Amino acid sequence: MRWGVYVLVAIGFAIACVFLSQWQFDRNESRAEQIALVERNYDADPVPVADLLGTDGALQPADEWHPVLLRGEYLADEQVLVRNRPHGGTSAFEVLVPFRDESGLVLLVDRGWISPGEDASPKSVPAPPDGESSAVVRLRPGERLPASGRGAPEGQVPTIHLPTIADLVNPALTTSAYGQLVSEEPAAQAALGGFASPTDDPGPHLSYAIQWILFAVMGFAFIGYVIRIEIVKAKEDAGELPKRQPRRRDRDAADEDALLDAVQR
Repeated sequence: MRWGVYVLVAIGFAIACVFLSQWQFDRNESRAEQIALVERNYDADPVPVADLLGTDGALQPADEWHPVLLRGEYLADEQVLVRNRPHGGTSAFEVLVPFRDESGLVLLVDRGWISPGEDASPKSVPAPPDGESSAVVRLRPGERLPASGRGAPEGQVPTIHLPTIADLVNPALTTSAYGQLVSEEPAAQAALGGFASPTDDPGPHLSYAIQWILFAVMGFAFIGYVIRIEIVKAKEDAGELPKRQPRRRDRDAADEDALLDAVQR
């Protein structure tokens, strides 16, 4: 009866390991798809923004990171900052400015980042180019609101949550995507910090998945070892096997102990 319980425990542990292993396999596959998407789109030739976002302004998942060309003008008076962005080893600010394309679409452009000042706010924010200009940006989906519910001072936002920013600055703003700046013409008088390319590190998910499978096998091996020990002990108690004698101490070790006792006396 007790052995049956042991086996059930091993089976339950193995099932849990299989689920965890499959979860890691799924995460590894998802990460591989993300890397493939970046490799396909990141350095692609720019296309007009209307070709990818269309009249409804919806971003298709397969178009993330794809460069698009904007022609029109920045709406500099609608600029906002997004805070607590990890750049340059500090919590920087990213500068968000809507851009009205000649197609009529208004896309939020993340122009880059600036370091915080002494009071944790930027001393000054470089302005975008005036008048007619063009920009190449990579399309990104908007972010979620922070789970903590934290807010931000006036003129700032806690995340790039596009519906919130649209309510703040421009109801016509596209709320399915924003653009991460690659280049702009004419160039602004002061440059902002640029963006690092996404990493192609697949992460440890595959190795974790294999480890969970090994844990399941080790669980059965351990239970088998425990059952074997109990079987041997039961046979010894029943007289079917001679009882194992305790191991005799090594003669050299006994001589060393006797010598130590004589020295201490």
